[in-house]
Amino acid sequence: MTETYGAEFLTRWLAAVAGSVDREADRLTELDSAIGDADHGANLKRGFAAVTETLAKEPPGTPGAVLTTAGRQLISTVGGASGPLYGTLLRRAGKALGDDERVGRERLAEALGAGVEAVSQLGGAQVGDKTMLDALVPAVEALRESFAAARTAADEGAVATVPLRARKGRASYLGERSIGHQDPGAASSALLFAALAETAAAEEAVEGEGA
Repeated sequence: MTETYGAEFLTRWLAAVAGSVDREADRLTELDSAIGDADHGANLKRGFAAVTETLAKEPPGTPGAVLTTAGRQLISTVGGASGPLYGTLLRRAGKALGDDERVGRERLAEALGAGVEAVSQLGGAQVGDKTMLDALVPAVEALRESFAAARTAADEGAVATVPLRARKGRASYLGERSIGHQDPGAASSALLFAALAETAAAEEAVEGEGA
């Protein structure tokens, strides 16, 4: 039987992301200070805290509604490029899920893939440009295999940005000087998939106890 996930699962995932971003905000800002505006951690921390608060006040009834609500909140709360980019990722994924009350992992991967495509179109970036896409694209592909594989792929994708020269965003202005630094957007994208894998593992553990 294929495991499926409801709105509560997606809400727990985004709460886990908020907690992870809160803990890692200083590291994300440090990465951003080297090649960006030094505000990535603070911006995402504020944005995902607002997402958690919004979802707690009026819990959406479907996975798609959770993601579209979260995406809208990020776009309206987070400044800089990260708000529109992460907001587009989640909102487009939510629209792709539609009104289904429960979704499987492969369907979630498909929806997040649509979100990643929208992010690529919005920012005009591709894999290899030293952006969040370097973590997002391999993670979404690996999610078709498992949550753990997606986490690993995102981590590896983020680390792989270190030797790259930035071709998009603020970091691209630095030219060769952007080489040797991890992209902060790829680093925060890896946090998303780490939180997803942890949420899925916790869900399986609970179901295992109830079996």
